[in-house]
Amino acid sequence: MSPPFISFDEGDALLDWIGLTDALAAGHLMPRADIADTFLYRGNDTLLNRAAWIDGLGLAVKSATVFPGNSGKEASTINGGVTLYADATGVLEAVIDFHLVTKWKTAGDSLLAARRLARPESENILIVGAGTQARGLHAAYSAAFPDARFTLWNRTRANAEKLAAEIEGLAIADDLETAVRAADIVTTATMTTEPLLRGDWLQPGQHIDLIGAYRPDMREVDDIALNRARVFVDSLETTVGHIGELKIPIGLGTFEASQIVSDYYGPDRFKRQSPDEITLFKNGGGAHLDLMTSRYILDRWSTRA
Repeated sequence: MSPPFISFDEGDALLDWIGLTDALAAGHLMPRADIADTFLYRGNDTLLNRAAWIDGLGLAVKSATVFPGNSGKEASTINGGVTLYADATGVLEAVIDFHLVTKWKTAGDSLLAARRLARPESENILIVGAGTQARGLHAAYSAAFPDARFTLWNRTRANAEKLAAEIEGLAIADDLETAVRAADIVTTATMTTEPLLRGDWLQPGQHIDLIGAYRPDMREVDDIALNRARVFVDSLETTVGHIGELKIPIGLGTFEASQIVSDYYGPDRFKRQSPDEITLFKNGGGAHLDLMTSRYILDRWSTRA
């Protein structure tokens, strides 16, 4: 019997955000993952392979092709797939749509942190950035904070209005500072290389969720924000030396790696200590999370009615 191909639409209909975050939490109770990334280039085109192996859970390779020249064509600029292999035998178990895994992994990673770090009574959630991830973030946070009100800020208002027309009840903020000061949770998914969020804007009890910065030259918050908050990451291995959000200030001596409280592999430390503290989470989205998410997807697909 051939291994299944799980498409976006088929898989998306089977999943739920609380179940995924529970699966991610369970995955971090297993041995720490072995992770490796490789890149191949042809001009502006890129092939990225992200591999992870967790003893007892299995192996996964997530391949992404980035072809900027596809912009304006029928083909997407980013394509790919995830191959999932059995832990005991290495046999191919499934091929899963790249966009399905990315959507659920990215927002699920942040939601797990929010379930542990944000105040349970949080009711004002600000989404910064109106790109592809914003839809997933709204869906994910709605699952854990069902009574929350959502506001969206985007540098280009027209894009914010387009997304707000698709999501009922999503308000648009015109001034970022005002919106940040009013929020209980701020989740950012932008492509900026210069910090958008200022530490002086942060309020006691807030939870800050940073997703967008993934390259060494990218940042979404300034040094003041890092130093005012208790800082957490999903994985020390895939964030500290690789992502500008932490790599830049550590290199400048304005923030110390020792200030990071914990990653997900330290669940006893990964929690809020008081209602008034500011918590800040950096979502690095490593390949081990792709593996955990893919395993959850296959498990749900295999037990579907």
